[in-house]
Amino acid sequence: MKNSPLRELGFDEARLARVEAWITADIQAERCHGAHLIVARRGQVALEIVRGLADKAAGKPLADNAVFCSLSVGKQFTTALVLSLVERGLLALHAPVASVIPEFGKLGKERVTLFQLLTQTSGVQATIPAVPPTVLGSIDKLTQYACGSALEARPGERVNYSIVLAHAVMASMCLRVDGRGRTFAQMLNDGVFEPLKMRDSTLGVRADLLSRYCPVRCAYKEPGLFSPEAIEGIGELIQMPGCELPAGGYLTSARDMHRFAEMLRRGGELDGVRILAPATIEFCTRNQTGEAPNELWNYTTGFRGWDPFPAYLGVGFFLRGEKPTPGPFGTFNSPRTFGGIGAGSTCFWIDPVRDLTLAFASTGLMEDCFHLERMARLSDLVVTSLVD
Repeated sequence: MKNSPLRELGFDEARLARVEAWITADIQAERCHGAHLIVARRGQVALEIVRGLADKAAGKPLADNAVFCSLSVGKQFTTALVLSLVERGLLALHAPVASVIPEFGKLGKERVTLFQLLTQTSGVQATIPAVPPTVLGSIDKLTQYACGSALEARPGERVNYSIVLAHAVMASMCLRVDGRGRTFAQMLNDGVFEPLKMRDSTLGVRADLLSRYCPVRCAYKEPGLFSPEAIEGIGELIQMPGCELPAGGYLTSARDMHRFAEMLRRGGELDGVRILAPATIEFCTRNQTGEAPNELWNYTTGFRGWDPFPAYLGVGFFLRGEKPTPGPFGTFNSPRTFGGIGAGSTCFWIDPVRDLTLAFASTGLMEDCFHLERMARLSDLVVTSLVD
């Protein structure tokens, strides 16, 4: 009997079918509204699932070309551009931010480095600043805010995940060393999206994508890490003309996330186009935070009764690490697994040991810690469907 394509990729078809069953169950229970998932091994797509609604209020079905708000998965897009400038010698991981943005070097921030911004150990403000939307959506204005703010912790002392501010500062660093008068959105398009043929990805909005855009709506009602109103407000913010929010204000699709993950799996190259060097990815996917917890998740101690768990952060990427954690990757992913996760809705990862990638985007956001658990569960279902 001839092997099926799934068997040739090492998957047990019956086990892999459990993934779709769980996604369907989440939608039927209204824990989310819709989902698009892609699993690939050795560069070949083994599973693609598109289920549910793009816009529940309008009754619009989710299509395979749907475009989503990236939320914090966008941080890895920013990371890729930053690291490409490090490779070119325009930025240096060890150097103080103030060597590029002199006005940043005050109020205890004099020795904050690019490395600390990328590893979430800089001590800059973790929460979303209480500023007008016109400031939050402006890299320049948000950087000015950062320059005038004191640190929440000494550099290198704690892992305090910066939801918005750190990536605005990094974007400003990119703009200053580029010196060509481009916007950050243009830099990303020229340096990442266009070379990778990520046609559905952009910082801010693009008119041609709006008909396929899934509005940011929450499936949960009680506040957790974010209130539903706050997270839905991000979806409204990114549609403001000229808005650039490098920490998560991107539009993207599951298929574009898949291409981005495949580039990383292949050591920084896809379809003959190189974005990063293998040495860069190897270095940036090592654990840089030890066993320290990510203070972003401290609320889960009371909210869910969880013990603190290691942050497992590399240079701009989340890592699987060694110990069982609530997510965003499964217990059975290899320790070298890395990727990104966005509030309640998005995730991608690369398991380099198994030559495996996953890209996921959903509508009807879950509260963040439940999204962590969902991604851990789906990841385990994928990995345990591999039988060779």
